[in-house]
Amino acid sequence: MKLFVTGAAGFIGSNYVRWLLANSDDQVTIFDKLTYAGNMESIRDLVDDRRCRFVQGDICDADAVISAMTGHDAVVHFAAESHVDRSIVDPYAFVRTNSFGTNVMCDAARQVGVERFLHISTDEVYGSIDVGSFTETDRLTPRSPYSASKASSDLIALSYVTTYGLPVVVTRCSNNFGPYQYPEKLIPLFTTNLLDGRKVPLYGDGGNVRDWIHVEDHNRAAHLVLEKGAVGEVYNIGAHNEITNREITYRLLELCGRDESFIEPVADRLGHDRRYSVTIDKISALGWRMQRSFAESLAETVEWYRNNRAWWEPLKARVGR
Repeated sequence: MKLFVTGAAGFIGSNYVRWLLANSDDQVTIFDKLTYAGNMESIRDLVDDRRCRFVQGDICDADAVISAMTGHDAVVHFAAESHVDRSIVDPYAFVRTNSFGTNVMCDAARQVGVERFLHISTDEVYGSIDVGSFTETDRLTPRSPYSASKASSDLIALSYVTTYGLPVVVTRCSNNFGPYQYPEKLIPLFTTNLLDGRKVPLYGDGGNVRDWIHVEDHNRAAHLVLEKGAVGEVYNIGAHNEITNREITYRLLELCGRDESFIEPVADRLGHDRRYSVTIDKISALGWRMQRSFAESLAETVEWYRNNRAWWEPLKARVGR
């Protein structure tokens, strides 16, 4: 199979391509604009593989997308603006990339006749839930410009199934962690700060709950949906590793050899969702099972950042963090 993978110079996408090349005979085209979070250093080893090529391009540029996508069997659409804090400062960029860009992608896929289109989304489209877990049929109640733009992109992609017969499947995943994650998200930001002897900014009371999944477990699930998911269906992906931001902060302090004096309380983020949680019955029915232990994977992730300063130090220096 020949796959067209957008946003694969970013965190989850680059890990997906790395996993794909190691576990299949598929050919891959990485299509990425190389924004601040898209990093050639994350894929330099991948594009040396004869089965992988890189095309720099913007998913909002229809001509560029159609030209690069033609001849592929399937699309895996990771490309998105994804940081909630940035969406609060500049919501326009999120609507353009996530909503308009997804429409461009779907229309291009329709025109070139791809056989499968996997749209990667987030559990944040459901909004916050105090108890229980969201199912795929629950109402979408996004609460930030980021999650609203992703909810919009989900609906756009799914509308192409009914209107044009485009074979779309959608996944909505909980919080990912692992190697090559841009150091603005909680785990890589806190880890790299602590490794440098700097404090970590903990929002509010630190009681916000997230379900953490290692990126490899996510990508195995996503690829399973690409291969076996029913057209027009949504599949939640989660790990049942629900812990508070304060608890994960203490785990990172321990792994980095720091104490609680390195915690710097900061004002809570605007509209900060309290808890995310999704059911995983549908993805489990396809045969997916978690393979990664959270504790072991978190320790492994911290060790990766400890051993790969050459990857993350230039990124943090660029933004002065």
